[in-house]
Amino acid sequence: MRILFFSHYFPPEVNAPASRTYEHCVRWVRAGHDVTVITCAPNCPDGAVFAGYRNRLRPQLEMVDGIQVIRVWTYLAPNAGTTRRIGNYLSYMASAVLASLRLPRPDVVLATSPQFFCGWAGVLASRLKRVPLVLEIRDIWPESIQAVGAMRNRWLLRVLERLERWMYLAARHIVAVGDGYRDNILRKVDVVDRISVIMNGVDLDRFVPMPPDQDFLRRWGLEGKFVCSYVGTIGMAHGLEVVVKAAGLLKAQGRDDIRFCVVGDGARRKPIEQEARQAGTAAIVRFTGLLPKEAMPAVLASSDACLIHLKKCELFGTVIPSKMFEMMAMAKPIIMGVEGQARELVVQAGAAVAMEPDSAESLVAAVEGLAGYPHLATRFGQSGRRYVSEHFSRDAFARIYLDLLARVAGHVPTIIPNELPERRKAA
Repeated sequence: MRILFFSHYFPPEVNAPASRTYEHCVRWVRAGHDVTVITCAPNCPDGAVFAGYRNRLRPQLEMVDGIQVIRVWTYLAPNAGTTRRIGNYLSYMASAVLASLRLPRPDVVLATSPQFFCGWAGVLASRLKRVPLVLEIRDIWPESIQAVGAMRNRWLLRVLERLERWMYLAARHIVAVGDGYRDNILRKVDVVDRISVIMNGVDLDRFVPMPPDQDFLRRWGLEGKFVCSYVGTIGMAHGLEVVVKAAGLLKAQGRDDIRFCVVGDGARRKPIEQEARQAGTAAIVRFTGLLPKEAMPAVLASSDACLIHLKKCELFGTVIPSKMFEMMAMAKPIIMGVEGQARELVVQAGAAVAMEPDSAESLVAAVEGLAGYPHLATRFGQSGRRYVSEHFSRDAFARIYLDLLARVAGHVPTIIPNELPERRKAA
């Protein structure tokens, strides 16, 4: 097949959409398919173009492990501020659709969110190319930006909600990354016969348990401490103020054996870092900034536990953070501060202890429990590794996805229908 993929994010960016897109595309290329990704010059999260790339009107072409990558011009904006970010999203949509006009006709168009207008780029391109569209939903937009208070204009929200429904109806098939996303979509539009759930997985050959990286621990003053790491975007939805508050409680108790390591960047990093300095907890909460994706296995290996957290919100109960699969693959216990299906999954796997979102007291209780009972932390880690190995192989999900694309495009299925890992049966 010839697959045309619209993704706002792509490596060397290190966020979850970039990783999922690359991991699937590279496997489809290895299976003999022609894959083209239309994306931006890498600039997430601070809006500054990465070294070696340019943000220019003429598209920049490169080959990444057999994937043809076309990087188009966008209005650059940091991952903060709604108006500028929407300008960034709209400029991508326009540039990406124009770039697609110069390409050979694909067999199928695939577009992934976030962000919302990337989905619309797929809608427009599929209409212009007269080929079916598969829409991948990783975020319920605009509900998610409304949930964190990033947009309050009622009229604009109604317009976006209508565009959201039209986008769903325009797709030949919808792929949701979790059951909660699927259920949310079905409450809005009747597409029950053309929606599937293909969750995130993990590359089990890349994320393998290994000894801690002593250089990393030494660099950030973490030697000899129980390290609880948060790895990912530091945005409005993630509520990492709870980490600073938890550090304050540990300081008040005189606990000097526990450290939080916050790895990543985003709109809330600088304000939260400032809060830690003002609270006198900068020695307990260490901020590394953005690190390359290649460093993630070493970061996780150097952690005694990993934190996953989102603000307490009904909508966020639909989120399945992809990083939890990498953490489990590294045999690390998880402190799960996300409700809904994600919590059910890691608790069912025996890989996590649950905490109440936004509760510093709950976070402290969880991290103290794991620090005080290392055999329990080890057991959680081993259970997590075993669970993802059995049910969340990236290779298996990529094959399932490829089969779906083949069926939508009218090609012969590439695999037998029952190859999907038996996650539900295990549950």
